[in-house]
Amino acid sequence: MSDHYERVKIELQQMKEVENEAAADGEQLSPASVSSIPAEVSFTARRDLSRSSVNGRSRSKSRSKADGHERQVNDKELPDPTAQKSNSSQGQSRVSNEPNLHIKGTARLLKGKTAANGHVETCVRQTDGKCEHHGKEDGSKAAKKRRAVTVDTSKAKTSLEALKMSIRQLKWKEFPIGRRTACDIYWHGVSFHDNENIVSGQVNKFPGMIEMLRKINLSRAVRTMQELFPEEYNFYPRSWILPEEYQLFSTQIRLLKDNDSTLKPTYIVKPDSGSQGDGIYLIRDPADLRVISGAQIKQAVVQDYIQKPLLIDKLKFDIRLYVLVRSLEPLEIYIAKEGLSRFCTEPYQEPSQKNLSHVFMHLTNYSLNVHSGNFVHSDSCSTGSKRTFSSILYRLASKGVDIKKVWSDIIALVIKTVIALVPELKVYYQADIPPGKPGPTCFQILGFDILLMKNLKPILLEVNANPSMRIEHEHEVSPGVFEYVPSPVDEEVKVGVIRDTLRLMDPAQRKQHATSNTGGGSPEEAIVVETGSDEKEGMADSLPSLCLKQVFPKYTKQFHYLRVVERIAAIFLRFLGVKGTMRLGPTSFRTFIRNCKLSNSSFSMASADILYIDITRRWAGMLPDSREAGMCLQAFIEAFFYLAARRFKALPLREQVVLLLEVCEGALEGQSHSEKPRTHRSHTHPNPASSQTSAPTTFSSPALTRRRQRPLQLSAKANTEN
Repeated sequence: MSDHYERVKIELQQMKEVENEAAADGEQLSPASVSSIPAEVSFTARRDLSRSSVNGRSRSKSRSKADGHERQVNDKELPDPTAQKSNSSQGQSRVSNEPNLHIKGTARLLKGKTAANGHVETCVRQTDGKCEHHGKEDGSKAAKKRRAVTVDTSKAKTSLEALKMSIRQLKWKEFPIGRRTACDIYWHGVSFHDNENIVSGQVNKFPGMIEMLRKINLSRAVRTMQELFPEEYNFYPRSWILPEEYQLFSTQIRLLKDNDSTLKPTYIVKPDSGSQGDGIYLIRDPADLRVISGAQIKQAVVQDYIQKPLLIDKLKFDIRLYVLVRSLEPLEIYIAKEGLSRFCTEPYQEPSQKNLSHVFMHLTNYSLNVHSGNFVHSDSCSTGSKRTFSSILYRLASKGVDIKKVWSDIIALVIKTVIALVPELKVYYQADIPPGKPGPTCFQILGFDILLMKNLKPILLEVNANPSMRIEHEHEVSPGVFEYVPSPVDEEVKVGVIRDTLRLMDPAQRKQHATSNTGGGSPEEAIVVETGSDEKEGMADSLPSLCLKQVFPKYTKQFHYLRVVERIAAIFLRFLGVKGTMRLGPTSFRTFIRNCKLSNSSFSMASADILYIDITRRWAGMLPDSREAGMCLQAFIEAFFYLAARRFKALPLREQVVLLLEVCEGALEGQSHSEKPRTHRSHTHPNPASSQTSAPTTFSSPALTRRRQRPLQLSAKANTEN
């Protein structure tokens, strides 16, 4: 009875808050001061503060305390006289009290003032000993009235504690059991479909992200880009998809060993839907594959294994970086300046038949190594089995390593990977939220797992749709009895990522960003991690973050030429026709051929039908779980590559595809705007000598052959592991 009473009491309190918001037009929730931790403060001080905040939490909080918090948030707070005094102070005393902010990953200091929400406002200039802050003409204008942002945390799951801390620091409103009226932000723990009844606001998951980041789909997306841009995408290991490519894998490995009997390559096998290191193992021969033994044939990816990773303290480690995809259209990507380094717990040795099964030596997964007797939980950021990435960078810098080059390579890897994912994500997005249908906007935090080779080249291991946001770890107090203990390293990194993601998704800030963002990108031609790279962020109105750095569209000019497959996906979406579908039917494919004027005397509509049936049937066999009939995006891309190879035979595949895109886009644009001349894109590579002579109707084109059987590469391998 008491639980029911308390629940009803909270619901009534929430309804009262909604009424108060509507009635109190002149009232304001004043931004109370939040203790932000400057980045230059020692890790010990941050650890003490975070430990006190974690220890202050209790999983058995009384409902009366929760009600008291609701009343405190709902009622108008009294301004802090000390804060007012600080804001009104002038002259040298004001300047001297401002903290110096050390940006991690760079070698610079920003002079700034810590605002009430924890954001450090960068000083624009100093005049007569006074700092003039952008956007703050006086203290009264800074206290602009606004409604508190509401966050539904009822589906947050494992990220709940870090999310609660972030909301408290921002002085926003949390609704832990949901809300009858719409919230500004919905925080889901697993997928976009955790809550099916959202028609407005923002959700922290994209439709289809879980599916796209499974091992097989990620490999297919990156392999498509490797066909077009092999040099740009050499950060992802050579991979084979099982069981469909088992024969290809066996043949290539046999040929490799026949050519050089001294070679003893090692491969890593990852289950398609596995996580936390479950089911991963190493092999040296295709006969050792477990996924093809017995009656059950499991889908998996097998990849080259890196035999010479960078070691620290003789231990192998990987890097977990958090990446925010703020939107797909326009594409916006942010990277956290701080990450985690997860260490193995057994000294590394190159793979041999004797140590292939030593998971604590070869696999860096935290969920595996935490069960090792050698795992070290540390309160320090630079020791133990889990450390901050910045501590690794500082250690490398002390040995003369150019950490700016390391960072720029990692940023490029992240941008290229997201560009590879975007085409199919747009198909998923349109299927769930068709144009014209009410629905939320989406954003998502991804976990990139990256391995540094001995030569400091970053290698992509995998991308996690739901990276762990736990800020505590299990501690066994007695046999079989565990308790959750705060993890200062996790809290330092993860709370900042969630908090600053919320800042960037603040509805008021998004409106300002939408009106001010031209999407033109930066005039920079290279990724530069230097003192001036964040200065404009610190002065912008689009709520810049202390720990999230925008990398796209900032570096649009450097990477825009890679978005070729995205243009193919735009044509695919145009001809889908039926809202909510993700497959192209035969009639729609014929319409595509006809409207783009791709048929001629040697490639008739009957040939187009045969092409459609051939490719669609083969892809249906590779996607056994699909319940929808028709041509998927990957099959359409293969058909597009085939058509490009037919039309422009004497050119490399990339130029063939770009030229065919010009043909299709020109024809479609001419239909929509017949009075306008055809436009040419600056990033294409037109070749006046390209031949458009027709070829006999055959479906074994060079492009199709490359997709079915990739050549064996004997160069230095980029290998991977989870």
